[in-house]
Amino acid sequence: MPDSGDVRNVKASNPGDSQVRVYAVQPRENAEPDEIVDGFLEAMTSDDPGFATARKYLTKQAARAWKPEQSITVLTTAPDREQADRLADPESQGRSYPIRGRQIATVDARHAYQPMSPAEYRDFIHVVQQPSADGKGMEWRIDHLPPGLVLSQADFQRNYRSVNKYYFASGEDWVVADPVYIRQRQDPVTRMDPVTQTVKALLEGPTNWLKPAVDSRFPSGTELKEGVTTLATDDQSTLKVPLNAKADRVGGEVCRRMAAQLLFTLGDLTSVRVEKVELQRADGTSLCAVAKAQAEEFAPVHDGGRGENPFFVDEHGTLKTLPVGGTEDTEAQVTPGPFGKGATELRSVAIDRAESRAAGVGKDGRELRVASILSDHELKPALLTSTAARPEDRLSAPSWDGRGDLWVADRNPAKPRLWVIPDGEGEPLEVRAPWLSDGARVESLRVSADGVRIALLLKDQDGRTTLKIGRVERDDRGTQQTVSVVDLQPVVPGMETVTAVSWAGPSRLVVVGKEAGGVQQVRYVQTDGATSATSVLPGLNGVTAVAAPNDDRSPVVADSGNDGIVRLVPGANWQRLVKVEGSAPVYPG
Repeated sequence: MPDSGDVRNVKASNPGDSQVRVYAVQPRENAEPDEIVDGFLEAMTSDDPGFATARKYLTKQAARAWKPEQSITVLTTAPDREQADRLADPESQGRSYPIRGRQIATVDARHAYQPMSPAEYRDFIHVVQQPSADGKGMEWRIDHLPPGLVLSQADFQRNYRSVNKYYFASGEDWVVADPVYIRQRQDPVTRMDPVTQTVKALLEGPTNWLKPAVDSRFPSGTELKEGVTTLATDDQSTLKVPLNAKADRVGGEVCRRMAAQLLFTLGDLTSVRVEKVELQRADGTSLCAVAKAQAEEFAPVHDGGRGENPFFVDEHGTLKTLPVGGTEDTEAQVTPGPFGKGATELRSVAIDRAESRAAGVGKDGRELRVASILSDHELKPALLTSTAARPEDRLSAPSWDGRGDLWVADRNPAKPRLWVIPDGEGEPLEVRAPWLSDGARVESLRVSADGVRIALLLKDQDGRTTLKIGRVERDDRGTQQTVSVVDLQPVVPGMETVTAVSWAGPSRLVVVGKEAGGVQQVRYVQTDGATSATSVLPGLNGVTAVAAPNDDRSPVVADSGNDGIVRLVPGANWQRLVKVEGSAPVYPG
């Protein structure tokens, strides 16, 4: 123990245990202004119904105006409350306490998480004196405070959890995941349990970013029946959901899709098992009842329970199938079709979702071809050709979406373009991508199974590679379809550089990258940029490519340089998969 020196106040690191609960404490009588500010900041982190205790630290006017559900500001650590400057703010006029921190994200009123590069956060809390409740004295209370809630990352992760809402892709009959955050326990404002919060969030509609590309089958204005704060399954695992009169007249097919949206959404809540959803009219009669198995037809990926197979390109540029169920250093399997026979030497490949066709870019990056991987056929002419002088400036690795459309980027500096090939065999259609004119270079791309989102590794003019998610918008009006990729959003702004990315389910990515001054990491990231302490995978050096399945039945596969093609089985460490040299491992997509 030190025996000299001054005393300094330090902030402890809180791991954010989700089992810990904070109970708000009301202000004590004759509390000093410092205590009022600190007590309020602590009360914001609690589950106190209506934030009633936190409001006791506020003046009556401030308590009425404060809307904690309006937004959440997420900081790296708890907000740093500085001392008030008494000379700058005389006691008769109150005191101002500067609030500082490093902001890493915001959550809006629709529960959407938006990450950001760590930036300085500044605001202030102002306290004034007002008559006490008994009228015999004066007490300090807050009359100005930051909007919404201001929480540390640990408190945010303790109080909130991520769930996927599901909506239908515009003009299509399959669903798209829309991640949002709800309270882990009862919501202090609505008094709703997590299941009811989730249903309410679904009925409110998609987040602002996804809204232009999806539709809800619930009629506009549909809400839970007034007064419903708890939803629970019966002994048959059926969840009955009472709606207001806006949904009373929907037909059977529309109702079936409404129930499917609910079943997919509630499937992400591990705390409840829902096998069937029954939607009810305002008078309590049944609209429709749909079982979980019936909703599966609206999934963007159908594998029939067989699981997915990974593929890679061996040292001779030949397409091979990876034996994920085998032991370490097993033999790679020959893939049927021209690419498996070495008809052309490949640099990169993509397998369609049905595992019937492969798209391959030649060794020099100049030509894109599509061939069957079920039977031997003559290799067809190239669908697309790049005229760039350097191989590295030619075609990127391709990617298939769930519609059967094929995507690829031509990185020619003279005219960079993004292409989509309808059905993987039609006339290439140039995608509208206005951000390409800003000097961004597409290092790689991966399209989601639903075809509504695209993950892009973009290199800027400073040589920094970042990961962004773009929204895919399609316009079928007119003589020819128009496809655009717009509204790019950063996913891991805290990473200095990103090396590789792969979709790992409906709203999750596997990302390889490193933070400033850090080592390379392989981690899971939500498409909204949210991460958790458990999302980091075991360490692996020199990763240049990564591939993940749509579900957890198959392992994550990576190209790790010196170790070659490796796999990660849940609960184990990385292990080498095949004896031969190879690169570009991929799952269908």
